[in-house]
Amino acid sequence: MININLIEYFENTVDLFADKLALVDGTSQLTFKELKQKSKVVATQIAKRSSAINSPVAIYLPKTNDAITSFLGTLYSGNCYTPLDTKNPIPRIEAIIKALKPSCIITNNKFLSHIKKCNVDVDIINIDELDVDGKVDQSFNYKKCVDTDPAYILHTSGSTGVPKGVVISHLSIIDYINWVADTFNITEKEKIGNQTPFIFDMSTLDIYLMIFKGATLYLIPEQKFIFPATLLDYINENKINFIFWVPAVLVNIANLKLLDSNKIHTVKKVLFGGEVMPPKHLGYWIKSLERKIVYGNMYGPTEITGTCVYHIVDKTFNENESLPIGKPCRNTDILVLNDKDELCKVGEKGELCVRGSSLALGYWNNFEKTNTVFVQNPLNKSVPERIYRTGDIVFLNEKGEYIYIGRKDFQIKLSGYRIDLGEIEHYILSVFDTINAGVFFDKAKEEIVLIYESEKEIPVRDFRLKLMEVLSKHMIPTRYVKMDILPKSTTGKIDRALLNKQINSA
Repeated sequence: MININLIEYFENTVDLFADKLALVDGTSQLTFKELKQKSKVVATQIAKRSSAINSPVAIYLPKTNDAITSFLGTLYSGNCYTPLDTKNPIPRIEAIIKALKPSCIITNNKFLSHIKKCNVDVDIINIDELDVDGKVDQSFNYKKCVDTDPAYILHTSGSTGVPKGVVISHLSIIDYINWVADTFNITEKEKIGNQTPFIFDMSTLDIYLMIFKGATLYLIPEQKFIFPATLLDYINENKINFIFWVPAVLVNIANLKLLDSNKIHTVKKVLFGGEVMPPKHLGYWIKSLERKIVYGNMYGPTEITGTCVYHIVDKTFNENESLPIGKPCRNTDILVLNDKDELCKVGEKGELCVRGSSLALGYWNNFEKTNTVFVQNPLNKSVPERIYRTGDIVFLNEKGEYIYIGRKDFQIKLSGYRIDLGEIEHYILSVFDTINAGVFFDKAKEEIVLIYESEKEIPVRDFRLKLMEVLSKHMIPTRYVKMDILPKSTTGKIDRALLNKQINSA
């Protein structure tokens, strides 16, 4: 039997591994049978509020077993889930909810008051009040879903201040997870140590390998990553053998030389993505763990369902060369196009564009933005065919590997986060309405820089205190530069090219 939606995969896994441990967080654990029951309880509550399918349900919960239960409950109800970051300021959460228009919001006792601060009229399900052993509605709408229906919506920064909701289908996840499982030989014996928050597409791999293959997923407490020595102890205690982390975590462990004394003997597969992995730090991992470990460099923006290009590190690895992002995943094709939309030759830099089943459906309720990056393949003059323009600059080397160069536009990647500088600028100008300002990224120092025009210098403390009310911590500039007059281009706009050059040549 061929499964056409995600719940069918989950049902198969529960049939095979009903009493096996599925989820472990900082305070609780669930077997697959328990996870199914609790998810159906959530689905029943969603169905009581709406009989629709393919509508968004917002999940305002921290990274816990309850969050994944809510994801599955939403899918059982035939709808798509949207994780919201509980660490985000209320104005950003409110903006997402207003753009999303969810049928309901799932939260808990701790965060209920946060949601009530938002100026929105949406039904709320308090998961702490649900009877886990309660009756469930067996006529779930997931049976009406086809593989091209939306499964989840993840929000990335938007240049207008309104985050963009990336809509990913069941089909994209199914193709992606089956490819990962085949490529990295994933079975029910995998013990996965999750690092990334659920608002990041990297977490898709962790969650759905558990759902598809019966692996056990450990939601590692965030505190462990603040103190990496305890993180390695946690890995040992739980015999975790598979990790997919942002390079910053691996780099921190390397800088502290923690693997000199703790060899984390159970780990057999180390994948990383979300930002560039420094080769010398990867070299430390390889040398320190002198055993057969699979290392995988995974590349892919949120709009590509996790990964579209990958590189398995082999004997040709050289610490003095850039680590390739590699070759396309199964059922994925890469086009590197120049400014004339012509296919680049080997060694020629161009924009990485993607076609295949991994592509997102688009941006939720935003056809204009969708149509600017999900476009007709300029190389196909015969039939309609979508490609996604990533905005990333790459080139193909002589070995047939893609090498990442950097971003084409204002979007940056910092500490695993994908950030739009335009969104930061939008909120700064909304909070400080007496200044003109531009936001830039210092690549050498890896810091966000605010350049503002003002008669008087504004204390850095004032900037940070006010921006903390509207921006996530990782989006707040770390350097502030005052100018009497910002340079302007011939069109009267801020001369960003000049300022960006000054920032990156200082």
